[in-house]
Amino acid sequence: MLLVLGRRVSLSFVKRVIPQDPVLLSKPILQNFRTIKFRVIHSSTVFAIATRQNTDTMPERRPFVRLPTDVYPVNYGLCLKPDLIDFTFEGKLEAIVEVNLATNQIVMNCADIDIITASFVPEGGEEINATGFNYQNEDEKVTLSFPSALQKGSGTLKIDFVGELNDKMKGFYRSKYATPAGEIRYAAVTQFEATDARRAFPCWDEPAIKATFDISLIVPKDRVALSNMNVIDRKPHPEDDSLLEVKFATTPIMSTYLVAFVIGEYDFVEGQSSDGVTVRVYTPTGKAEQGKFALEVAVKTLPFYNDYFNVPYPLPKIDLIAIADFAAGAMENWGLVTYRETALLIDPKNSCSSSRQWVALVVGHELAHQWFGNLVTMEWWTHLWLNEGFASWIEYLCVDHCFPDYDIWTQFVSADYTRALDLDALDNSHPIEVNVGHPSEVDEIFDAISYSKGASVIRMLHNYIGDEDFRKGMHSYLLKFQHKNAATEDLWDCLEQASGKPIALVMSSWTKQMGFPIIVVDQEQQGDDRILKISQKKFCASGPHNGEDCPNWMVPISICTGEDPGCTKLKVLLDSPETTITINNVSPDQWVKINPGTVGFYRIQYSSAMLESLLPGIRDLTLLPVDRLGLQNDLFSLLHKQADMQEEKNRIERVLGAISAPDLIQKVLTFALSVCTHNHSCPGGRASPGHCVSNRGRGRKQ
Repeated sequence: MLLVLGRRVSLSFVKRVIPQDPVLLSKPILQNFRTIKFRVIHSSTVFAIATRQNTDTMPERRPFVRLPTDVYPVNYGLCLKPDLIDFTFEGKLEAIVEVNLATNQIVMNCADIDIITASFVPEGGEEINATGFNYQNEDEKVTLSFPSALQKGSGTLKIDFVGELNDKMKGFYRSKYATPAGEIRYAAVTQFEATDARRAFPCWDEPAIKATFDISLIVPKDRVALSNMNVIDRKPHPEDDSLLEVKFATTPIMSTYLVAFVIGEYDFVEGQSSDGVTVRVYTPTGKAEQGKFALEVAVKTLPFYNDYFNVPYPLPKIDLIAIADFAAGAMENWGLVTYRETALLIDPKNSCSSSRQWVALVVGHELAHQWFGNLVTMEWWTHLWLNEGFASWIEYLCVDHCFPDYDIWTQFVSADYTRALDLDALDNSHPIEVNVGHPSEVDEIFDAISYSKGASVIRMLHNYIGDEDFRKGMHSYLLKFQHKNAATEDLWDCLEQASGKPIALVMSSWTKQMGFPIIVVDQEQQGDDRILKISQKKFCASGPHNGEDCPNWMVPISICTGEDPGCTKLKVLLDSPETTITINNVSPDQWVKINPGTVGFYRIQYSSAMLESLLPGIRDLTLLPVDRLGLQNDLFSLLHKQADMQEEKNRIERVLGAISAPDLIQKVLTFALSVCTHNHSCPGGRASPGHCVSNRGRGRKQ
């Protein structure tokens, strides 16, 4: 899933690309009040309604117990009948389940749904009616009680239920739109990640509890009905000739949060990828032309991922649809990807090239999830960062392949990479991988550390392993765990076997502790060799790290020289606080640059002599743009102490002075120093000017 409000790949980029929508942004993201229904139904019915006001204080984390494993689903047979006028829906569930352990209870997830009847039919046996439904509202669970124990073996769980097409933009909800004539109407759409499938039907709403789905929708005959799979039957409803019953093919085994259905009025454009997958982009009525660019991107992207992963896309079709009211940026539902309109639609007459780049990135992100997340799914939400960090990295790889003229990796550095460094240097950062207990904690890790830092360290890992071995490891991982669940460590194992490198050790130092190092570098010439003295220490925006236990990272270090700035001359793994490296055959007049391509997730502090030696490469532009960008950003980030102001100003001025724009240089320096002076005068510590500069003008809370 790609978020826009509250996180996302390069919010500074989004700010430039997408005009602010005052109507959309004015919608409350959090409801001030939440109504909880509690109902016990059978011989007598009790209604109790409690209203709870949300507060701004963080609730204490409650003990959480995952669903019991004595009964688990094999297949969901689900039929839903939404009412687009009264905003309710009726549902029938017939789930084939396996009873592992004899029990007289079935515990499922259920929220904002009223169960009317429930029964269990053992294979070859007689139907057993449930005697009671006990709702545990805080845990969003329901316990179905039966008069006798359900014996081990297969059976069918039947549930009739009703629910509300809510206005919360989660679960099964209503989306308001206007027709070309200006009439206000509503669509019924879904958003289930992380834990809102339970608002559409009773289910085992945990990512590791996978099953297949047979979905049917009863809808008005003048509406489009979509789900994860292709339509296999469409017939009039026997009780109402204004309705159609639309039946979809059986899905692959999948997690509940990837299920989706949409009922509304849409136009579409259609194409086919080179490997035979039908691709459609659904748009608001009358705007089919605005879906053509996203269709072009999707048709190019699917074959790229097929080739990169060496695993074919397993569904016969994929739909991309623009939703009028949508809280996220996009959601990777398998075979039916939902998008905010601004993340999918391109007006060919009025959209700029940066808008096209944004749409290309979002499409690349969500289609990557069709393999990495959907085919192989995280075992629990603790591993969410890997899903999102990986997709946030490979979306750039895909766009660079499909549209090489975008120079998209330079934009990655100026947006995701720099933003992640700025945020992760703060004292209130957190590790990439955060243990998640209760699902209510999931939203806490949908942030730039999970996405942008996650993408940055995956990019560094890819560079450390090399593309060939990285692809081998990814192929092995997807084959081994396809249609299953995996943890972060499972990916490290596959990459380690493919590369022969200590991937788990390296990556745990980056994912399990917050922050990153600053690499301090000095050099000495000895004959035809260059001797580099390299050390690491924790980088902090508030000044030098003063803790007794200074953390260390296993840092992949790449080095290039002025002889061939685009080629890495040497790679080493810094697995200690300091080391000495010898680079052979480097003449005294050649410069040496650490971290070519600005791939390593760290800051660099060069000695004055090394910095001076880089000036010719800046003047003649042989130092690549992305390296000049990284060098400048590192220099600004080092303005820590008031006493060092003039010295650092001189260092920066020497570098920037290599570019013939003195007025601009002076403005940049004046601004940077004024920000730094202001921060040093503020109580409670100092903030990095680099942080202030990179976040200036974003205007969105992370």
